[in-house]
Amino acid sequence: MELERVGPKLAHPWGMEFMTSDSLLVTTRGGTLWKIRLTDGATRRITGTPDVYVRRQGGLLDVTTFDGHVYLCYSAILPGGSATAIDRAVIEGDRLVHRRTIFTGNAPTKSGHHFGCRLYVTSTAVWATLGDRGERNNGQDPSTHAASIIRLTPDGDPHPGNPYFIDKGKASWAPEIFSIGHRNPQGLTIHPATGEIWSHEHGPRGGDEINILRPVSDAGSNYGWPKVSHGREYATGLRVSRHDSLPGFVDPVWVWVPSIAPSGMAFYTNTTSGDGSRVVSPDAMFPQWQGHLLVGSLKFQRLYLVEIGDDGLPAAERIILDGEIGRIRDVAVGPDGPFAGEVFLLSDEAQGGLWRLTSDKAVR
Repeated sequence: MELERVGPKLAHPWGMEFMTSDSLLVTTRGGTLWKIRLTDGATRRITGTPDVYVRRQGGLLDVTTFDGHVYLCYSAILPGGSATAIDRAVIEGDRLVHRRTIFTGNAPTKSGHHFGCRLYVTSTAVWATLGDRGERNNGQDPSTHAASIIRLTPDGDPHPGNPYFIDKGKASWAPEIFSIGHRNPQGLTIHPATGEIWSHEHGPRGGDEINILRPVSDAGSNYGWPKVSHGREYATGLRVSRHDSLPGFVDPVWVWVPSIAPSGMAFYTNTTSGDGSRVVSPDAMFPQWQGHLLVGSLKFQRLYLVEIGDDGLPAAERIILDGEIGRIRDVAVGPDGPFAGEVFLLSDEAQGGLWRLTSDKAVR
């Protein structure tokens, strides 16, 4: 394998998305949005971004595109502090135009912890993750957007398939929420074969999870935090919960103990279908990875390959990179075009940036 930097050093990049087959949009936590041309690394700043609450983990976080629109997830500056917000805009030249906020989390706080903020957009839905803001009791409070995964329509309305609507105004549930019981989810993608949304989240001192977002049901809406957890308290090392499984909660399909601090995830497939999902290509750059899951690690500064078994669930893992570029914040796979099947990584360091991973046989 070969690993090389693409473009300039960037301070704490957080999210990325292909704008075209040979250019990427990259956010930095400090509040900037960049367009990087992959052929030569030429980088231009995109102006018109929102003002953001830059504190600890807060800032300008994820970016994605769909149907000519750009979606940004960030920590918004609000009375009382900040909450996770989502804007939708269009790029004209080097500027965001027609930008409007389509979602703002309720109950803002001054905390700089656990914003979540990973996005995935399809033709029918905007999925977004929200962390618990460092207040674990939010995990079992469906009236707050914190500690949840939300599902909106592309225009920002609550999705009509969410629990609030399915259960005829489910008592106390915010209508934007799809699921609750998430500590700090920072990975979100779609399975290329099943179309199911997969997420992963940080646990404390262990208990990092991969979850599959199942159809709405009593059990399929609650992923457990903090009632169910494999994690341990930072101060004492004691279990957060005595239970790692309970009736009424959805069990993770994969757990890391100790914690790897996962961020970013992508199935290794390099052909994009019309609904935003990816299908397996027979001529991928890393054919042995086809259909398996790439996950970045902040704590161990690694790129993991989570191998998917015949039952469609995680079965094993191995390390692809180990410390070469620092904390890996996000992972993407090149779609059809000149960079198809190449793996792109964001290094979340003070002098981080975009990196490109190719096989030894790649010719450029």
